[in-house]
Amino acid sequence: VQLVESGGGLVQAGGSLRLSCSASGRTLGSYAMGWFRQVPGKEREFVAAISWSGANTYYADSVKGRFTISRDNAKTTAYLQMNSLKPEDTAVYYCAARYGTGASSMTTRAGMDYWGKGTLVTVSS
Repeated sequence: VQLVESGGGLVQAGGSLRLSCSASGRTLGSYAMGWFRQVPGKEREFVAAISWSGANTYYADSVKGRFTISRDNAKTTAYLQMNSLKPEDTAVYYCAARYGTGASSMTTRAGMDYWGKGTLVTVSS
């Protein structure tokens, strides 16, 4: 299985971007999906997660109310809608998947079954 992120780019503060994470090789209907981000010199941090059913979501406090995670009905793509972007949101954003777990269990990097290679988001002030 490969996870491929897309949708990153350069945006001004206050703007919006929508990231996508597409899975190839199999459907991910039984996998929780999550987004993490990392800046150079810092650890990869949790951003948002969604349960396998899409019924439950979980967010880092730093993005709550600004970011929305979702997934499509075929369970092959996850999205991260990012609004009211701030310069401190600048990072490489990674998609991850973990089998048979809930959204709230996706907050740590350990235990993920799949990772994407990341997409760069740059927010200018």
